[in-house]
Amino acid sequence: MRITGLALVPPPTAADLPKVTPELLASVLARYSRSNQGIAAILSKVDLANPDASIDRILSFVDYGHASIGGLTGGLAVALDDVSMWLAYKLFEIATMADGQESSTRYITMDAANLPTAAELGIPDDLAPRWSALMAQSFAAYHAEYARLDALATANPGLVRLPPDAKPAVVTRLRKNYALDRARYFIPFATRTNVGLVQSSRMWAVTVKHLDSLPHPEARTAAKLIRDELLKISPRLMRHSVAEKSFVTQAAQELAASCSLGLERLSAAPLADEVWVNVDRATPPWLRETQPVSEALCHRANRYGHQGTATRRMRVSFAWNNLALAELRDLNRHRTGHRYTPLIQAGFYLPPEISHTTPAHAALLAEQRELTRELMQRGSPAYVYSLLLGAQTPFEHSTHGDKFIYEAELRTGMGAHFRYAEHLSAALREFLKHVPEARAHVVEGTAEPE
Repeated sequence: MRITGLALVPPPTAADLPKVTPELLASVLARYSRSNQGIAAILSKVDLANPDASIDRILSFVDYGHASIGGLTGGLAVALDDVSMWLAYKLFEIATMADGQESSTRYITMDAANLPTAAELGIPDDLAPRWSALMAQSFAAYHAEYARLDALATANPGLVRLPPDAKPAVVTRLRKNYALDRARYFIPFATRTNVGLVQSSRMWAVTVKHLDSLPHPEARTAAKLIRDELLKISPRLMRHSVAEKSFVTQAAQELAASCSLGLERLSAAPLADEVWVNVDRATPPWLRETQPVSEALCHRANRYGHQGTATRRMRVSFAWNNLALAELRDLNRHRTGHRYTPLIQAGFYLPPEISHTTPAHAALLAEQRELTRELMQRGSPAYVYSLLLGAQTPFEHSTHGDKFIYEAELRTGMGAHFRYAEHLSAALREFLKHVPEARAHVVEGTAEPE
């Protein structure tokens, strides 16, 4: 057995490794899969000074599907500054194989100046002034509640859970997080954020094709920007990244379904908690699962430990009727399996510390609901930009038992947001009704402060 390293950007101690571009790497590995010569022999025929000619020569010889080769390009990183929170959410929904990060709500500018323009978002011209006014009112509500809750927590230190012997700087940080985490439900979903993703050319091509097929101008603008950037690195493979009929058709159908369901359920009142969990442990008769669930879980030191086949083969679907967009933004990033939401406003969540019936809040939520109704009645994809982070939408995630257990332990563990912990604790209780053997080995946290 011989091992030869291929590096896009070799570390200083690996100067002997051949440097290759993403597409040259893909073409070399494509040739490698159709040869018994070994990688060294193939690389010896590559002219690193003229990689394009080498790529064309290899690819003219090797018959391949672009998708299978696109996956060999390694991690291509793209960062998108100043996109809406909606687009960041959509990118994570589409790019199921990507690693990525989004700017935390705690670090972005909370001001109407930090919004794309109505034209950039496709807000109808006659509704643009109304939308802009609503956004300004929403930020004003956020700042007012943040200031009130910060002052309340300062006057009543017992409101904020603190680690033992917390230093003054930690006390201040957790107090401000307490205020932000409760006031944030007034933040517009259109607020600008930043997002970065790393994935192969294959997955970027699918992501860009999907974005380009959406009816939102912001998505199509992002598709062009990403495509133009990646064409510099992977020109042959990114040619397959334009809008395509099946994507366009499904996007149109999903928009129509969301508008129909959204109008039926549109409400600014809070929606009571409901959770649904389904566990499928079926196996084929010739390959039955024999490992006890307890044995699959008992050897882990923490949630990152490896689980056995009893939970890895177990299919788990879980859903909430009322996931606020504030929580959706993070829970949507758990990449395994399939995630689905119609992205509607079936209710509006505010934490117990904030009242729906305060006159200013009631007026704001009534106007927000009516603007959303108007946009949905028109079938406008821009309705997503009238939503605030407190909008509650149904959300479903289908995955496997080991991934669900990891998510439940993570989102109830140290430093978890209080509302994540409530949602995942409820789902975990339902899961343990289906799989009681796991109870002694799954660690439900208390969302204690970091």
